[in-house]
Amino acid sequence: MKSNQSIIDNLTGQLLIASPNLNDPNFIKTVTLICENNAKGSLGLIINKPAQSTIEDIFNELDIQTLDEFNSIPIMQGGPMGMERGFVIHNDGEYKHTSIINKQFNITTSKDILEDISTGNGPTDSLLILGYAGWGAGQLEEELKTNSWLCAPSDENILFKTPYQNRWEHAIHRLGINSNNMSDEIGHA
Repeated sequence: MKSNQSIIDNLTGQLLIASPNLNDPNFIKTVTLICENNAKGSLGLIINKPAQSTIEDIFNELDIQTLDEFNSIPIMQGGPMGMERGFVIHNDGEYKHTSIINKQFNITTSKDILEDISTGNGPTDSLLILGYAGWGAGQLEEELKTNSWLCAPSDENILFKTPYQNRWEHAIHRLGINSNNMSDEIGHA
């Protein structure tokens, strides 16, 4: 039997997939990368919900010059909290404020990564996110027990290659589940 601590540790770097019965408007059909999960709580970034801001807005606000080809990159709304906070999930490179999520992904919160992205010298793959989702101690684990969420290993293809509007469906399919066969009702066998 796994200890509660090992269950908590195992959520970091996982994809949290909203089940069809999750009716919270902030999380309907979302896929969230769990960036931190410990005894104090959890922090995740939604990777499939577009933000109202554009990358051009962000670069202008930070006074960063950019190549026109980067102005069409979508920015995700990472969650309902801290919309003034920016995050970049990326697969390579180390910047002033970079933390390792797992072997596949890093997270950076400093301006230097945006400066590199704006000139085409940034990470091979990256995802820009405003805001985050947060859970108090034990809250996410309780929500998992009520079948509000499904968990799957993180996947570079879903984060960086799959169009954001298809990420939920692709994440569900990675679990071997056909989303058309899923009920939005909670039930027990």
